[in-house]
Amino acid sequence: MTTQTSNTLPLADIHLQNAPGIWPLAWGWWLVITVTLSVIIFFIIWYQMHTKKTCAQKEALQTLNSLTSLADINSLLKRAALSYFDREHVAGLTGNAWIHFLDDQQPVVGEDSFVAHESLWQKGSFSQEGLSDDEFRTCRALAVKWLKKALPPKTFHTFNNPKSTDRKKVNHV
Repeated sequence: MTTQTSNTLPLADIHLQNAPGIWPLAWGWWLVITVTLSVIIFFIIWYQMHTKKTCAQKEALQTLNSLTSLADINSLLKRAALSYFDREHVAGLTGNAWIHFLDDQQPVVGEDSFVAHESLWQKGSFSQEGLSDDEFRTCRALAVKWLKKALPPKTFHTFNNPKSTDRKKVNHV
């Protein structure tokens, strides 16, 4: 038997396949693109909602620096509260009820509460002599703390609405 050499074998040339193209993408890349776009869209929507929610708070904090009377600070706090809370409840609050409402919306208790400084608020609102500079700074500091801590509200408040049901007391069958 005779052996043939490699030069004489009837072999065809080697044809390489084309390199795989980038298009169409594999399903895994589509998944990565979808998840990435979803996360980006989520953060854009969250940021827009956050800025819309804190807009009134930021505006009130900026306005507070230019106010010179306790009546102006009190009306600013009322406007800020009306931006976030139920109008029917907040608009009618005055005097002690208003001060207790302000305290109920923030986690501060003790000497940094509105109730602890109630006499200052009453004196500044109704007395003809007004407040001293130290007393006014104290009231302004209370307002700044309230605007920073209580706004925007962290939870939904029902304000003892008789139409709302307390979820803890509802018994399901």
